[in-house]
Amino acid sequence: MRRSALTLASILTLAGCSHAPAPAPVPPAAAFHPAAVNAARLAAAAADGANWMTYGRTYDEQRFSPLRQIDVDNVAHLKLAWHYDLPVAARAQESTPLVIDGVMYVTGAFSKVFALDARTGTLKWSYDPQVAMSTDINTCCDAVNRGVAAWNGKLYLGTLDGRLIALDAATGRPVWEVRTTPSGSRYTITGAPRVVKAKVIIGNAGGEMGVRGYVSAYDAETGELAWRFYTVPGAPGKPDGAASDAVLERLARPTWSGKWWTVGGGGTVWDSMAYDPKLDLLYIGTDNGGPWDRKFRSPRGGDNLFITSIIALKPDSGAYVWHFQTTPGDMWDYSAVQTLTLADLTIDGTLRHVIMQAPKNGFFYVLDRETGQLLSVHQYADTVNWAKGIDPKTGRPIVNRAADYSDSGKPASSNAPGPLGAHNWEPMAFSPATGYVYIPVSEMTFPYVPAKRLVWHELSWNIGLDLNAGSLPQNPVIVAAALKGLKGHLAAWDPVAQKEVWRVELGHPWNGGVLATAGNLVFEGNAMGELNAYRADSGARLWSAMTYTGILAPPVTYLADGKQYVAVEVGWGGAFGLAAGALALDSQIDRGNVPRVLGYALDGTDQLPPPPPPPERKLEPRPEIAPARVIARGKATYHQFCGTCHGDGAVAGGVLPDLRYSAAAGNAVLWSSIVHDGALQSAGMVAFGSELSAAEIESVRAYIVDRIDESAAFERTKRTRN
Repeated sequence: MRRSALTLASILTLAGCSHAPAPAPVPPAAAFHPAAVNAARLAAAAADGANWMTYGRTYDEQRFSPLRQIDVDNVAHLKLAWHYDLPVAARAQESTPLVIDGVMYVTGAFSKVFALDARTGTLKWSYDPQVAMSTDINTCCDAVNRGVAAWNGKLYLGTLDGRLIALDAATGRPVWEVRTTPSGSRYTITGAPRVVKAKVIIGNAGGEMGVRGYVSAYDAETGELAWRFYTVPGAPGKPDGAASDAVLERLARPTWSGKWWTVGGGGTVWDSMAYDPKLDLLYIGTDNGGPWDRKFRSPRGGDNLFITSIIALKPDSGAYVWHFQTTPGDMWDYSAVQTLTLADLTIDGTLRHVIMQAPKNGFFYVLDRETGQLLSVHQYADTVNWAKGIDPKTGRPIVNRAADYSDSGKPASSNAPGPLGAHNWEPMAFSPATGYVYIPVSEMTFPYVPAKRLVWHELSWNIGLDLNAGSLPQNPVIVAAALKGLKGHLAAWDPVAQKEVWRVELGHPWNGGVLATAGNLVFEGNAMGELNAYRADSGARLWSAMTYTGILAPPVTYLADGKQYVAVEVGWGGAFGLAAGALALDSQIDRGNVPRVLGYALDGTDQLPPPPPPPERKLEPRPEIAPARVIARGKATYHQFCGTCHGDGAVAGGVLPDLRYSAAAGNAVLWSSIVHDGALQSAGMVAFGSELSAAEIESVRAYIVDRIDESAAFERTKRTRN
């Protein structure tokens, strides 16, 4: 059976591609202002390989480029053409650069924006929205930003602290600004906006903090709110006056119980969206339920609509059209915000207009994008034990009872996938030339240990799990053995046959997003800092470049002065990088973490400077010996409030400081001034005095001192054995 039917537009595009691509459509005479993006240009974007005008390159979010100047025959000659060192925090960099008429627009950590010459990487302007670094306490997964949207000479930026800002694309100066999340709340924005029919669509994040999800549309010229759609119902008898009011009452509210609105409910829309101009449908994906443990938000169970769902809306009004829920009643953080990709496929002899997703839960879904009907589903990850399968008629999972920790109250140990998912935010790509979807897959298990009660915190996660009980053992040998099971691969997936065609084993999880091109190439960066090119039809690796910094962001490709470039932003971090990256990927610390944007071309002559030398670090054992009960209390407090940033078991992930090497660990007064009083708040370390007592804060220090001694003893033993 033919794997995929190419649309007429795709056939014409591919047939017309030669080693010298056809010129990009020229914008109207009045549109030579920077970022002159409009509906006509976006409608023609599939054939315009010169530019990358929206997050997924085209509204269908395929991340496929018709360019083939760089192809399987010459990609081995690809060289660095330019690099730009980002003056941002050395944290995860997850931006998809936009490239419009020779100018690149890219974002960095803490929502900073940079306009670069796409030929040379030279800075044209930059913009800093002045996000307080302490805002990071409200993020689950680093102070990231995934990019801007462009329309009619403006760029649109969602900031980590919940603002939507329109910038003049020529100068970077703000044109208007609105607050799109409640002031003082724990919402954040990490995703890239989209512009559909002159409306800026923006969601938000915060499912671990206790928020209620929604997506908003703003007038692109004025910033006026056009509509809002909430993804979970609010308090009974209190309508929102939003586009979602009627459908929440009719469909969603009956699937909830208890007083979920007091703990948020979750369902945030923090990443993927897609748009079908022919059907005039906007598609959004929603996040996990909040708290994760369902008994704390909906004690009598239920599907809890519209968490972990794909929802189709009318972009003019936000009116609901259909939904499909991938993980009803989710209790594992199995988001459905991963890439939503539109394509036309021939299935059982019939051309179907589909929407595809590989969400966290490990199953690949193909839906009819007009109706939401499930066409097919199949497991794409090697290890999926939370469900025995998906009912092909209803789309409902056949849940493994052992994984249902919420109803049983018993831990679900070694559950797969874990909360980082079999596929997280890193975008997948689809090639109409091969008919394959290219998925960055991770294989990671996780112990879900339910908390006995929900204690609400303003400065930590509120998920209903015992993070201390679920933390890794203190013994480094046991930890190393456990981490050997963490792995990742790049998979080529046939969405019609619902099977894997080829894979590249990467040996480690948490790798970058994907780009596919008509040159029969797939590009992906990995956690070890390699940017690789593979044959799209077979997976053979054809080219690799070392960047010295872990890569999470997806590459893009474009033309400048008729020359094809491949560009990627590099910077290590994110959820896995913060919590466990150093445990699994020791070399990340040795290589440093230098945020950069890199541009490659066939005639590149640039060179990266050598990586910084490894930091000189020495564990200094302390004579202090606290009682075992104090250390145990400190361990529990650490994993509730500190571990998601400073690392499981107090072993930092190579991004934020490793507290075992902190001078403050041996000085109770200095420790208190930082942790209790907030002496380093301007650097992002908030004061915990409002939530933790002096005794609790001192117990955390006692735990860190104990970990210093344990780690030093292990290092001495290892040196002796060697």
